[in-house]
Amino acid sequence: MPSILRILPIPHGTAGAPRSPVAAERLISGQPTQATANAYSSADQAFHCGIWEGGVGAWRVHYTEHELCHMLAGKARMTGDDGRETVVAAGDSFVIPAGFSGIWEVLEPARKLYAVYEPAG
Repeated sequence: MPSILRILPIPHGTAGAPRSPVAAERLISGQPTQATANAYSSADQAFHCGIWEGGVGAWRVHYTEHELCHMLAGKARMTGDDGRETVVAAGDSFVIPAGFSGIWEVLEPARKLYAVYEPAG
């Protein structure tokens, strides 16, 4: 059994992380900004985890990665290109599978814990 090298804490917020606007070509509504405090990336860059925060607004997304999320604050709605809607709020956990394409809409300022996996190739 391999030994654990060290345990890495994940911050509860994005203090000190730069905020940036959603790219204009993806923006649907509002003027949301986002901040990401990545806490860990694997050596092969296939796995990442940390905290993300986003402001109110809507934008297009296309996931090439698998993402596990746990909402820490706020409320958001994801609407797939097939029209299916999922609303998530503080306390909810969910997975966005690779291949999901649609709209991510922050309804109330949101903060989530994320874990992303995207294998090479």
